[in-house]
Amino acid sequence: MFLTFAGTQQAAAQDAGATATVKKEGVVPGATDGATAATAVAPAAGGGDAAAIAAGDALFKTNCAQCHAVNEVIVGPALSGITKRRPVSWLLPWIKNSSKLVASGDEYAVAIYNKYNKQQMPSFALSDTEINSILAWVTAEEGKSANVAGAGVTAGNAAATDGQADAGGAEAGAGKYVDILLIVLVVVLIVLVVTLVIIGNLMKDVLRGRKDLDGRDVEILEQRFDWGKMYRSPALRGIVGVVFALVLLYEGVQSVMAIGLTQGYQPTQPIAFSHKLHAGEHQINCAYCHTSVYKSKSANIPSANICMNCHSQIKTESPEIKKIYRAIERKQPIQWVRIHNLPDLAYFNHSQHTQVAGLQCQTCHGPIQNMEVVYQYSALTMGWCINCHREMPVNAKDNKYYDNLVKLHNTKNAGAPFTVSSNGGTECSKCHY
Repeated sequence: MFLTFAGTQQAAAQDAGATATVKKEGVVPGATDGATAATAVAPAAGGGDAAAIAAGDALFKTNCAQCHAVNEVIVGPALSGITKRRPVSWLLPWIKNSSKLVASGDEYAVAIYNKYNKQQMPSFALSDTEINSILAWVTAEEGKSANVAGAGVTAGNAAATDGQADAGGAEAGAGKYVDILLIVLVVVLIVLVVTLVIIGNLMKDVLRGRKDLDGRDVEILEQRFDWGKMYRSPALRGIVGVVFALVLLYEGVQSVMAIGLTQGYQPTQPIAFSHKLHAGEHQINCAYCHTSVYKSKSANIPSANICMNCHSQIKTESPEIKKIYRAIERKQPIQWVRIHNLPDLAYFNHSQHTQVAGLQCQTCHGPIQNMEVVYQYSALTMGWCINCHREMPVNAKDNKYYDNLVKLHNTKNAGAPFTVSSNGGTECSKCHY
């Protein structure tokens, strides 16, 4: 009972301290709201329209977070106070086409360009309203730590996360005390067992010295357990044989069912790329590197030039980054090892799931933003896909394509959700044709 209690308490402490519980609907690419307990940020904390700030947050993460943060320098300057340093009338053309402004000889633009090693900021096809939304979000975030702004825990903002660290430390401390309690209980139980054995032997020695024992008492005192008789027992042999046969049968079935199943596959990659650092701490949007994930059948492997957008300036002396330089110099692609690989007999379209269905990367790939080395999180078997199609509701709101289908479904299945399966998502020809 003590051991069960201790184990239960330990599991509860681990659950309380868990940092990555993935929501069923997944997590927005480049964000970790569904994978970690996020601290809500009041939209109007820095003033401005809440809707504009929310839109600016999304636009910033998609277009700007790769090179900028609010309170720290990454590739480009920190953006805190940008609307005080330059007027909006100057910022609009700068964000849309900075190279044009530099070429015009604008003194401030040229100074920024030279200060940051003549790193050219890409042009953005953003409207004035969208840029103003980004600026409103930056203004709202001014004065906050870079961690809250979405840049993760870094050397520059580690002190700002002391409260989170204290909370995590308290949970870790609780787990530590449970471990100590468990060890103490095990030691106590061992001591009790040894003590009982010693007492039993002492009592036998005392009884052997007595002269008033009759024959039956002596027989009981001197009796020994007959292991040979147990070994020769037909019933025991039969039970052991049946158990052994069942174990063999179970392992055989499991090995056959596991053919082609690569869940947990975690190969060593040619370059030690950390999704935890890039997608987790720095909140880089998944689509920044995997550019075709929302518009193509396949999610592409990033080319080396995407890496160089940042690493032409950042960590240039890193041995891992130098591998990228060598690949570019030799004009050879980086030989990444594929992890997620469906059989050719199954048709799968990334954009159909990410763009049309609105599924997030973590729905299938798990807490990718917490992985130092990527591994296959989901089973990706036929049964796994079918179960998802049976349970996943279709977002038919404001989509006229589904209007008649939803009406027919509700007529025959009142109260049941309109899932992918309701739309024919479990028909063989959907994936095999």
